[in-house]
Amino acid sequence: MSMRKIKQLVNSSEISEGAGVTVFRSIGTSSLRNLDPFLMLDHMGSNNPDEYLAGFPEHPHRGFITLTYMLEGHMEHRDSMGNKGQLRSGGAQWMKAASGVIHSEMPKQAEGLMSGFQLWINLPASEKMTSPEYQEFSPEAIPEVKIEGHKIRVISGTYLDANNAATTGPIVDDTTSLHYFDVSLESNQRFHHNLDGSLTGFIYVIKGETQIDNQTIASHQFAALTDGESLEVKAMANGAHFIFVAGKSINEPIVQHGPFVMNTREEIDQAIADYQNGTLVQERAQFTSA
Repeated sequence: MSMRKIKQLVNSSEISEGAGVTVFRSIGTSSLRNLDPFLMLDHMGSNNPDEYLAGFPEHPHRGFITLTYMLEGHMEHRDSMGNKGQLRSGGAQWMKAASGVIHSEMPKQAEGLMSGFQLWINLPASEKMTSPEYQEFSPEAIPEVKIEGHKIRVISGTYLDANNAATTGPIVDDTTSLHYFDVSLESNQRFHHNLDGSLTGFIYVIKGETQIDNQTIASHQFAALTDGESLEVKAMANGAHFIFVAGKSINEPIVQHGPFVMNTREEIDQAIADYQNGTLVQERAQFTSA
C-alpha cells in the first residue's frame, strides 16, 4: 500500500478579507493558486473581537462550493433570498453557490475567540449554473471518534478505525467524494487513514507540530500531499491539532475573478454583468440543516 508524502509545504499568508477580518490563506496565494478541486483555504483565528466583529458583509458567489467549519465562536449566515443559518463552535455549512448566491457571514458575539476555516471547492462545468443548495449541521450532528490519544471529528467522508468500524460525516459532496476530518492527537500519537489513492489531499496544522515521513509541518503550515492509498501523521512532543481534507480532481480549466469561478473568461464577464444588473441570483437555494 503506497504511503502519502509531502509534495509541497506552504506557509500561510495573512490577508485582510470582508470588512477587515484577518485570515491565514494557504490555497489561493502566489505559492499555491489552487489544488484541484480546491480553490482556496482560509483559516480565521483571533481572540481580539476588534479584528472580526465587522465580519463578511453581503457579497456574491458563482460557480463553486464554500465549506465553512467553525472551531470556536458563532457566525450568522444570511442570503439575499431569505435563507438564514447559525454556525456555532463545531458546526459546519456546505454552500453550493452554483448559479448564484449573495450572502453575508457575520460574527454574533462581542468578545471571545473566533476561529474556523472556509474552503472553496470547484464545481465541474456541468454543475456551475445549477440550483444553489445548503447543507448546515450543528456541532451535535458531527460525529466524533475518541480512542486513546486521538479525537477525530468526521465532517465529511468515512473514517475507519483500527477495528474497521466506520464513522461517516453528515456533509455529502458526491462530485468530489470529499473527506474532511478535524484531528487532535496527544504527544507522539499517530493518525492513520486509508483512502482512494487518486484523491487530492492536504493537511493544515492549527496547533502544535506534526510529521509525515519524517518531514515536519508546523502550526499555520499547509502540506499538499502526494497520491497514495494510506496516510500517517505523527504528532510531536506537544501534540497537534490539524485538518485533513481530500477530494477528487475535476481536471477542467479554472478561470477565477474574485468571488466568481468559471471555465472561461466569457463566463466570468457574464457573472460580473449579472451581478451588476441584479440578475446573478436566479432562484432561492434549497436549505437543509440538522
